Amino acid sequence: MAGNMGLICKRCFPQATRATDRFHVQKLATNALQEMRIKYRWEAMDQENEAIERSRRTARPFQPEVLHNGDTIKQLLVRNRYVLYKRPSAWIESQKNCAELLLERFPDLKTAYGLSFGLS
Repeated sequence: MAGNMGLICKRCFPQATRATDRFHVQKLATNALQEMRIKYRWEAMDQENEAIERSRRTARPFQPEVLHNGDTIKQLLVRNRYVLYKRPSAWIESQKNCAELLLERFPDLKTAYGLSFGLS
């Protein structure tokens, strides 16, 4: 799948047909899902930093949003990395609750998660 390998194959084996195996396609999809999660985590960190700065300017104590499982948004995005690698049937109860929170809060992640596991 690498561009340089495609060029080598084309030059050395001009009549060959290239094929991509299922494992690598699944890996690319899972990596893209994790990149989305990381992007949302950075956004949550930026929003929290801005809220902390606003609270300093107004001399009010900072209170992050705490979800019903006790996590902040930032914690939810950090702690549930491995949940996105598993099928829902493999989640334990606490993972199921966290995954539901995560996928409800971030519909794009839910769509990407469904597409990723739809490949297998």
